[in-house]
Amino acid sequence: MTVRVGVEEEFHVLDAESGRLVPGAGAVLGRLRRSEFKNELQRSSVEWNSQVHASLESLHADLSGARRRLDAAASGLGLAVVAAGTVPFARVTSGDPTPDFRYRHMVDEYRQVADEHLVCSAQVHVDVPDRDTAVRIMCAVSPWLPPLLALSASSPFWLGADTGYASWRTMLWQRWPTAGPVGCFAGAAEYDAAVEGLIRSGVITDPGMIYYDIRPSQHQRTLELRICDACPRPETVVLITGLFRALVEDARRRLQEPGQACDGEHAWLRSAVWRAAQAGLEGDLVDPVTRLAAPAPTVLRGMLRRLRPTLEAFGDWDTVRTLTQEALTRGSAAHRLRGVAKEEGLLACVGTLVAETRGERGKRPADKAVRRPVAVADAAPPGAPAPYSVGTLGG
Repeated sequence: MTVRVGVEEEFHVLDAESGRLVPGAGAVLGRLRRSEFKNELQRSSVEWNSQVHASLESLHADLSGARRRLDAAASGLGLAVVAAGTVPFARVTSGDPTPDFRYRHMVDEYRQVADEHLVCSAQVHVDVPDRDTAVRIMCAVSPWLPPLLALSASSPFWLGADTGYASWRTMLWQRWPTAGPVGCFAGAAEYDAAVEGLIRSGVITDPGMIYYDIRPSQHQRTLELRICDACPRPETVVLITGLFRALVEDARRRLQEPGQACDGEHAWLRSAVWRAAQAGLEGDLVDPVTRLAAPAPTVLRGMLRRLRPTLEAFGDWDTVRTLTQEALTRGSAAHRLRGVAKEEGLLACVGTLVAETRGERGKRPADKAVRRPVAVADAAPPGAPAPYSVGTLGG
């Protein structure tokens, strides 16, 4: 069975000495291939678009290589890059958006929401047969997205303080008018009509501003996962991709069976997302089947049991099972960062984030972790598939 996947990752740009977020994306991008890396709303973040992959192994190699190239480009400028929902040290200002007409309009229209959009996420694309199928799967898969958020949770700190959340990025993100859980639609026509209605209302200006936790791509025949924090460890991205691909395929198969249509009762989902953002892997989640509180390991192991036939059909079972167990043993990135902060302070958290982003393991002093140089990976081979390219805010 072959269902292709792709990933978009966003990275914070930091000053290598202070660990503070800086508007250095343009300088970093000047040292990289612009077809692979691009701007985001804020000049303190860079987006990367993966190649299209059939296997989790090739995706992992792509993720790791891109991070090395990005780290090398930043290191040469006295900067560092971090994959995480938020970083410990940031400064809110209205003066740092990317100089693009669309982004300037968003800053003018949404003011503080846009100014405080100092967040990064990881998005996953999975191929689907057609847009109608994508919309129907979107509804069926939505209850299973909060556990994926819990796996990714990497943003406990905001403006130098512990927020009490595993994913504060989620709290910031949900202030956009079209962010959060998506409703249920009978098909693509109904979904597209709803999007057009939002545009006509003046709340958003284009379909690219649909920020639901999951959405059908406007430009490709894919379903896009959008709920997750950016993840310091590339293995976490691989795990989430494997689980999401299996969820999409499992839903597609189930929807072909009689009586398997989504019940459309998703009012509980916003609270489930909140719980995942607050708890990460270290507390209770809302079980997608019972809709009752259950420990995160119980929910994730239940998901694995449900998805095992599909994961085995993809050849992903051993990889996903191993990575899930490692994630539960290690704990969420938010949990690990709090441990570092307690022992060594917030600057050491920055060092840990930089080290994990570039693929190193274990805690390192901030100065060494930020400034240690790495080699630039080889460019993509000739004839490689085109990258997915649907920016988080660019649509």
